[in-house]
Amino acid sequence: MASSLWNYCFALSAVFFLSSTVGTVRCQAVQAENVTVLEGGTAQISCRLQNYDGSIVVIQNPRRQTLFFNGTRALKDERFQMLSFNSRVVHITLRNVSVADEGGYFCQLYTDDTHHQVATLTVIVPPELPTVEVKTQAVEGGEVELTCLSPRSKPAATLRWIRDRREIPGVVSQQEANKVITVSNTIRIPVERRDNGAAISCEVSHPALNNQRKVRHYRLDVHFAPTVRIVPPPGILREGDSLTLTCSVSGNPLPRSVLWSRVNDTLPERAEISDSTLTISRLSQSHNGTYFCQAHNNYGRAADHYSLLVYENVSVVESVKNVSVPHMVSPISRPATSNPTSLNLSRIFPDPKDPGAVVETQSAVPYAVIGGILALLVFAVICVLIVTIWCSVRQKGSYLTHEASGLDEHGEVQEAFLNGSDSREGKKEYLL
Repeated sequence: MASSLWNYCFALSAVFFLSSTVGTVRCQAVQAENVTVLEGGTAQISCRLQNYDGSIVVIQNPRRQTLFFNGTRALKDERFQMLSFNSRVVHITLRNVSVADEGGYFCQLYTDDTHHQVATLTVIVPPELPTVEVKTQAVEGGEVELTCLSPRSKPAATLRWIRDRREIPGVVSQQEANKVITVSNTIRIPVERRDNGAAISCEVSHPALNNQRKVRHYRLDVHFAPTVRIVPPPGILREGDSLTLTCSVSGNPLPRSVLWSRVNDTLPERAEISDSTLTISRLSQSHNGTYFCQAHNNYGRAADHYSLLVYENVSVVESVKNVSVPHMVSPISRPATSNPTSLNLSRIFPDPKDPGAVVETQSAVPYAVIGGILALLVFAVICVLIVTIWCSVRQKGSYLTHEASGLDEHGEVQEAFLNGSDSREGKKEYLL
């Protein structure tokens, strides 16, 4: 209402002034310059005068509200200031420019004929840093839908998705409201577990950025089922040792906890669980078994197992002492003597499952050695008997042969023996 009254009063004054000066002012003119300014900046609107002789100059905004009347403020808007008013130019400034201030500003000169020029104010709205919206959650084996959004720009900003220095084509849409434009770029890409944490970015370019780009970086958040792996201890475990098993778990989201269990049995009393680590002190063979580590999240469950085998912590030296065997049948005896040889065997037998372990063998090897020795003794006795019988038979045959031959050669002796000769005749000796 007040602005309308001001405009009415100024119009009456202008008419009165023009009527009193008609015919005295000639060839006056006014020129205006277009202005472009960034939102929030300061615009300077200029009206240049030619052959100005003091006629009325009125400046109006795009809504045709009078801002200044011959240098006098007509509209109570403190953002507008009269910078200068002389016979050549009229300068006004507008601070904190908004999109609503955009339009044509009228520079009017009232002479014999009304002259006016329009200074067009253009407001540019540079885009802000874009935002990334996740339309669908990324799950392993599925697709993720991402939208890059630039909510306000004028003119419309340009959006691009970039991954590994390559542009990903998307669907671009625009929506205008109150002279500003909202721009969005939506993409759908397949994702796998390996894509979790992959870098992707949205770039926005605009004339107001002077060939610069604003970039919003985003890392893919791919959800997937967990994986579990038990890290076993090095070396061989023996009675009295300590066991530490670490359950290495991955997954997105990461499982909050892990569950340790023992197949077909309960965990030992000395078992301690801290986060993902299982510790058993002073191992014994009663702790043998299969241990499981399990973990789960909203997308699946996983487990791993470890088979514990505890060896006896013994080192037995087995001796077979004072085993008497003849020297002729002992491959490891001392040099032959008339006395029996004392065989002293001392060996350490390794565990076939664990070459480094020492296990006790109390019966198998001594019985085998004794059995071998007895077999050798039996064989030797048989050989001696065979040789003895063979030699005896051969000696008897030789004796009979020599006896017959002697009787033939010494018939006299045989005859004398048979006839019973008188021993008085003399004793004769015959050597057979």
